[in-house]
Amino acid sequence: MRGTTTAGSGSSRTASGPWRNWAGNVTSRPVREVSPASAEELAEAVRRAAEDGLRVKTVGTGHSFTAIAATDGVLIRPGLLTGIRRIDREAMTVTVESGTSLKRLNVALAREGLSLTNMGDIMEQTVAGAVSTGTHGTGRDSASIAAQIRALELVTADGQLLTCSEKENPEVFAAARIGLGALGVVTAITFAVEPVFLLTAREEPMGFDRVASEFDALHAENEHFEFYWFPHTDNCNTKRNNRSAGPAAPPGRISGWVEDELLSNGVFQLACSLGRAVPPVVPALAKVSSRALSARTYTDIPYKVFTSPRRVRFVEMEYALPREAAVAALREVKAMVERSPLKVSFPVEVRTAPADDIALSTAEGRETAYIAVHLYKGTPHRAYFTAVERIMTAHGGRPHWGKLHTRDAAYFSEVYPRFAEFTALRDRLDPDRLFANDHLRRILGD
Repeated sequence: MRGTTTAGSGSSRTASGPWRNWAGNVTSRPVREVSPASAEELAEAVRRAAEDGLRVKTVGTGHSFTAIAATDGVLIRPGLLTGIRRIDREAMTVTVESGTSLKRLNVALAREGLSLTNMGDIMEQTVAGAVSTGTHGTGRDSASIAAQIRALELVTADGQLLTCSEKENPEVFAAARIGLGALGVVTAITFAVEPVFLLTAREEPMGFDRVASEFDALHAENEHFEFYWFPHTDNCNTKRNNRSAGPAAPPGRISGWVEDELLSNGVFQLACSLGRAVPPVVPALAKVSSRALSARTYTDIPYKVFTSPRRVRFVEMEYALPREAAVAALREVKAMVERSPLKVSFPVEVRTAPADDIALSTAEGRETAYIAVHLYKGTPHRAYFTAVERIMTAHGGRPHWGKLHTRDAAYFSEVYPRFAEFTALRDRLDPDRLFANDHLRRILGD
């Protein structure tokens, strides 16, 4: 093909058009795209980009709402870097290629009788994209996906392949588990795993005031607790996931389809479309939506409980707060929505995480609660997100690295005690900013 070269089984070609993320709110126009089939081919692509004076970024499935992966230089697509390299049953780890989707990893692990300890609520992302932006689920004791990393391999700006763990290059390991694509290109990740287990999920509607008053107890009493508040109502939907001795009792095929596809995706898509076209009907739709999902209990293997399909496209902002500030901040959000002309069609999601030790983790050094706000794709979001962000920053909030926010390096240097540690490591690994783009310049400085 004209404009295409191949090396090994990978390929490099002139970019045929713009790249867009999943939500459609970010577009970039790379000079060329590279699909390496090995870490060595990826390293060569990085070296060649440096020689040509082009910046380098890697994209997975584009599930970040920010421009963190956008580039006008070389776009690396990791679609050929997939699959499990090895399973170590003695160390209880799995090493996986960076372009592997979380879905493929979860299915493969289950087949081997293994599982991650915790995960987020969707699994379309690549493993490298998920950990690089700090993707997380909810957990009293178990933390983000990145906190489950035991080693990782990345190509640095000089084209070298670097392996890091607690014992090997520990200063890189301390930061690169959530590296924002600023320290190098991740080629493989080693995760801690455990024997597959069962989770019982208990989903139950609950009033806002009850959830708010019992939040600490619900967090303490459950391994994984989260809830959704529906703006313009006093209604919430809660979910408690706890380990179970079994037996497995998954949702019935028909009832599961009704809850997860018909109501949570199909009907919700129609409601969002109508709300975007006719905003005054949103509060009435919210009252109906908040009552549509009924209480249910089921038991299944972890990824089938933690994750669910998300077919309705949206934009999102999420802030991590000290856990003790979560209820007060959420009450402020509720009051703000009620006194404003805003019409908010998406529920507000609240999750938790224990403190961890990753330099730029949103949960670094503190027990954390996450408050996430969403709006349907194409709905003007700036007024709502700006008002929520003002509340979150007043509580010392840290925005999710893959979700919309307006913060910059000056702000992050105040809310991350180890921010200077990260930027100093970036100076050492990428002094010429091969992996930079406008977004990284804003959030990390230059």
